[in-house]
Amino acid sequence: MPIQRRIERHQLPYYLKVFNRVTDKPMGYIGNISREGLMLISPWPMLVLAEFDMRLKIPGRDGQPYHIDFSATCRWTREDVTPGSFDSGFALIDPPAEYLELVEVLRHYFTFHPNASPA
Repeated sequence: MPIQRRIERHQLPYYLKVFNRVTDKPMGYIGNISREGLMLISPWPMLVLAEFDMRLKIPGRDGQPYHIDFSATCRWTREDVTPGSFDSGFALIDPPAEYLELVEVLRHYFTFHPNASPA
């Protein structure tokens, strides 16, 4: 008999939207993330070698968005397998502590813990 588990699901693209810090317009959402950079999934191709001022708006505990501001250089861009979407790789320029913290929180959240009790 299969065990039913209750796992809280989150729509990560909703939480991991990336905005242009200057215009506050959405640029896309994070496809993957590391301490050194990120892949942005966007409806537009990004200009390679251009530097972008970016902002993540993360929901805070009080319901108000918490901002993580950073700058990154686009290293590559290509059409995604999804029509009308583009993947672009960014290298961060001196990532702030809040960004590095987010990477660690996400890494921990998505890591399988074999000794953890079922939810």
